[in-house]
Amino acid sequence: MEREEYLQLRNGLYSEAEQLINEGKIEEGEVKMKEITDLDNRFDNEAKALANLNALKDNKKISNIFPVNTQNKIGEIADEDFSNTTEYRKAFMNYVIKGTSIPGEFKNASQVTKTGEIGAVIPQTVLEKIIEKMEATGMIFSSVTRTSYKGGLTIPTSNVKPTATWVAEGAGSDTIKKTAGTITFAYHKLRCAISNTLEVDTMALQVFETTFINNVVEAMTKAIEKAIISGTGTNQPKGILTETVEVGQNIDIAAAAKLSYDILVKAEAALPLAYENEAVWFMTKKTFMGFIGLVDGAGQPIARTNYGLSGKPERILLGRKVILNDYMDSYADTVDSDKKVAFLFNPKDYVLNANLNMTIKRYEDNDTDDVVTKALMLVDGKVIDKNSLVTVTKKNA
Repeated sequence: MEREEYLQLRNGLYSEAEQLINEGKIEEGEVKMKEITDLDNRFDNEAKALANLNALKDNKKISNIFPVNTQNKIGEIADEDFSNTTEYRKAFMNYVIKGTSIPGEFKNASQVTKTGEIGAVIPQTVLEKIIEKMEATGMIFSSVTRTSYKGGLTIPTSNVKPTATWVAEGAGSDTIKKTAGTITFAYHKLRCAISNTLEVDTMALQVFETTFINNVVEAMTKAIEKAIISGTGTNQPKGILTETVEVGQNIDIAAAAKLSYDILVKAEAALPLAYENEAVWFMTKKTFMGFIGLVDGAGQPIARTNYGLSGKPERILLGRKVILNDYMDSYADTVDSDKKVAFLFNPKDYVLNANLNMTIKRYEDNDTDDVVTKALMLVDGKVIDKNSLVTVTKKNA
């Protein structure tokens, strides 16, 4: 069986099992998990048999297709990603659940990062599921620009937001001469505590991976999206609302005033024409509901909620998409200090830089004697072009 065929079959069975379990059909889900286990064993046995067959050419039998590096460094696992193998995935599960050390053949010196806290690399198949689910779950994560530059590097902003210029015939491009507009990504460590629901003595591999994915996705998505909106930039990404807007691109709602059609008109007028197409509204659900019932000069509602084929609601404000979040202040008629309650912004002008090589560390807390299991990822993010940012501020006085 070819590797591509195996992965295609396995992913299909995994999706079916996950859906059945989510629907409460546990017994049917367990049947699918048994099929996955049988498929894993079949693929592994075929791979090992083929490796032993090939070894006969040199009259040398291979007893383990994942050779141990004598220097206790991995790396030489037969031209494929070791983290996708069933052996490593089971070793990873035992490390998370029981604290069993990862075998020496799975320790890779090249995987060490600057955190200095690496315990075990999350299997690639699991990591892909985490990223896929974060994109489906998060309202903001999927809309920003994502990169994977090495932390600490300074790069031109044109690397993540290209520009085009006219040049005379025979003249060279001035790309090399450009020095203005750079961005530096730092190392910010994002930690996610793993739920105690994983700490059981026996658990099927597929059930473990599904539970693990759900744990990480919920915590990581919330933390990253909160940082994108309001991160301080100190030991965490710098959020959109932490930026200082360009002159004339903040709209105030006076202390005695309320939400109105005129506020939206002023915000739209402040948005430069060049940034109009991709900009969307960001606000809390409570703020959006404050616009329900308001009408424009022609008596048409300015806030709408549409339902597509999937039934998922899509909010529209004055013809522009609205992304709801819980990471900023909601509008209120009276506030104790000035509050940014809504903003226009093109999310593609925010860059989230992550190595996406999540790792797990398990250790004992010396103060509480509790065993702590946490996921780690290096993340940074910042606005690369704030010209599309228009804020709406409710004034205290």
